[in-house]
Amino acid sequence: MEIDPFIFRLSIFILSIFVGYYVVWSVTPSLHTPLMSVTNAISSVIIVGAIIAALANTDDQIFNSSSIYGFIAITLAAVNIFGGFLVTQRMLAMYKKKKKDK
Repeated sequence: MEIDPFIFRLSIFILSIFVGYYVVWSVTPSLHTPLMSVTNAISSVIIVGAIIAALANTDDQIFNSSSIYGFIAITLAAVNIFGGFLVTQRMLAMYKKKKKDK
């Protein structure tokens, strides 16, 4: 009896969702800023790969599957990077001392 590869990959994906959920929610608030910085670094590597995929045009077609998927990957990674920077900036602002009015 063989396991269907789709079911095997789907079960790994579902398990990774649960593991990721519990890992992210167990991180203390003081570690969120470094965690976001690492996530931004990973997304920047994804953007480089997505640009390579988007420009890997081997035929004369303007829109082929690699360029469309590359564009989608660039867009999603850019949203992730800029959102990560906004969250990191907000987290760092929480640690600044408030100025008291005199």
